[in-house]
Amino acid sequence: MTETSQTVKNCITLSGSAAIICEYLNFGVNSVLFQRGIYPPESFSTVQQYGLTIFMSQDEKITEFLKKVLTKAQDWITENKVEKISLVIKNSHTAETLECWDFKIDNENENVPSKDGQEVTSSKDLKRIQNEIRDVMRQISATVSFLPLLDYICSFDILIYTHKDTEIPEQWDNTEGVFIQNAQSVQLKSFSTGLHQLSTVVNFKMNL
Repeated sequence: MTETSQTVKNCITLSGSAAIICEYLNFGVNSVLFQRGIYPPESFSTVQQYGLTIFMSQDEKITEFLKKVLTKAQDWITENKVEKISLVIKNSHTAETLECWDFKIDNENENVPSKDGQEVTSSKDLKRIQNEIRDVMRQISATVSFLPLLDYICSFDILIYTHKDTEIPEQWDNTEGVFIQNAQSVQLKSFSTGLHQLSTVVNFKMNL
């Protein structure tokens, strides 16, 4: 009985995997917005997640925007239609892109056949996944030690890179990829749910 319960507990579906990824993205994006000083520190509050203290925006416009974007992203990730999601930070006055955080999603389940028509699942332990995410979150917090200081009023946007056949909501815009002049890149650690692997890369403009 115990063995059966444990198997069910550790059974991660595609939708469950997508939920884990989007939960990470929500915490990760908020952490970047705080660490990079995009908004005043007093507009953030702290929560405990992954064994860490994480700063989360209390601005309703930001929280609603992220909720809307990540809810749709979760559906698309479940359908294996997302290649990467990018957090783009721009100079508000010139619209120049200063940083781009790429969250690249690789589907680890594409070549795994389903059994008797059942959905493909992962038995990877959730605590192990959260430990891997914790390591990435720690790296995000540490990026302030090497990323250039943002001496400008900045804004941010979220881009979702989907497959060409993906149906986009009417109110959303099709946009081109971002370009950063004189860019440097730093690869952070990745984590895996057993169905998807997510790697985080920060691209930034070097100050001359």
